[in-house]
Amino acid sequence: MRLARLSTLCLLLMLVACRDETPAAGEPAPLPVTMPRRLPVDSPALVAAARAQIGVVRLYDPAYFGLSYPGGDVPADRGVCTDLVIRALRTQGLDLQQAIHEDMRAHFHLYPQQWGLDRPDRNIDHRRVPNQMHWFERQGWQRPIGRTAGDFAPGDIVAWKLGGSGLLHIGIVSDRRSHDGTPLILHNINAGTQEDDILFRHAIIGHYRQPEARTPGASIARDPLDTQAVRSLRTRPKTAGVDSARHSGESRNPS
Repeated sequence: MRLARLSTLCLLLMLVACRDETPAAGEPAPLPVTMPRRLPVDSPALVAAARAQIGVVRLYDPAYFGLSYPGGDVPADRGVCTDLVIRALRTQGLDLQQAIHEDMRAHFHLYPQQWGLDRPDRNIDHRRVPNQMHWFERQGWQRPIGRTAGDFAPGDIVAWKLGGSGLLHIGIVSDRRSHDGTPLILHNINAGTQEDDILFRHAIIGHYRQPEARTPGASIARDPLDTQAVRSLRTRPKTAGVDSARHSGESRNPS
C-alpha cells in the first residue's frame, strides 16, 4: 500500500513537471508588455527613424541575402549595424543601396577592395561599413573626428574600430545623453537595435554629417530617468567574441 501511494505521488509530480505551458488551441498567446518611451519633443527625423527600429530589429544577422533593387532590404526583424543606417536614411528619401551601387558601377576601383570581388554586388556592397564610409566621404559628409561630446550632433553617423577585434562598426548619434553628458548611440552590434552609451568606448575612425543636418548642441536631451534609453555597455556582457565571428571577412558577409 505504501509503495502504491509513493508510485502515485511520483506520477503526479511528473505530470506537473511536464505540463505544456503553451496556450490551448484558440487561446491567444499573451502579448509582450511594451513600456512607453519618453522621447525628446523634436527628435531629428533621422534619429527618430533609427530609434523606431528598437524592438523591431531584434537580431544581429550578417547573412547574405538576395535583395530586390532598388529599395531592397533584409527581413525587418534582423540585420547588421549598416542596415540601421540604410533603413534610417531611406525614411529621408536616400536609398544607399542604389546610391552606392551606382557610384561603384562608375568608380569601382576607388572603393575598398578587400573582399576579392571584380565587380559591384548590389545585394551586399551597401551593407559594408568601409563602403558606406567611402560613399559618405565622396558626398562631402566627412567631419573632423570628434573628441568631445560637443563635437557630435543628433543624426551624425559615426564609425568605429572595435577594440581587440579590429572590426568596424557604425551607428547614429542620438538626441539623448548619458548621465555624464555623452551622446548615446543608436546601433546594432549584437542583439538588434539598441540605444547605448558607446560613443567613446572604441576608436572613432569616421564622423559624418548630412549637409542640412543640425549643428552640435541642438536639442540633445539629458533624461537620466529613462533607464531604458540610457543603457550602458558597462552593465552588459562583452560581445566582442560573438560580434567578431559574425563580422567575418568572407566576401558575402557585410563587414
